[in-house]
Amino acid sequence: MAFMSKSYADKDRFICLYPAYINSKKTVAEGRRIPIEKAVENPTVSEIHDVCVVAGLNVVTEKNKMYPRELNRDGQFTGRVRIQLRKEDGSFCLEQFLSRKAVMLYVAEMIPKLKTRTQKSGGAEQNAQQEGGKKGKKKKK
Repeated sequence: MAFMSKSYADKDRFICLYPAYINSKKTVAEGRRIPIEKAVENPTVSEIHDVCVVAGLNVVTEKNKMYPRELNRDGQFTGRVRIQLRKEDGSFCLEQFLSRKAVMLYVAEMIPKLKTRTQKSGGAEQNAQQEGGKKGKKKKK
């Protein structure tokens, strides 16, 4: 129990949050830890980091780490976020985050509200419509 000798402010004592924990595309066996209704489709480490920083949490991103149950070694699925829940004296940093699950549910709730998520969905529809028109013109020639 070497970790007990370290203070809560030590980065080794921060909680780990992998994107698979809040991914709606994953099953519980594949690593999802929140209900599928509250989960997010394919969250990234940078999105989780952004949401936590805005919430006022102390965050460390480790891009070279990988979730052990992740079968896909693609760059999109790599990385984890370490989040400080407690101050050095043992009290909570923010009273709204008293557990790992509270952090996961908050992050999953806020990611769809990010500008990058709202812009991607609108832009993808426009691009698909434009590409469809281009393809039709090529076939006529």
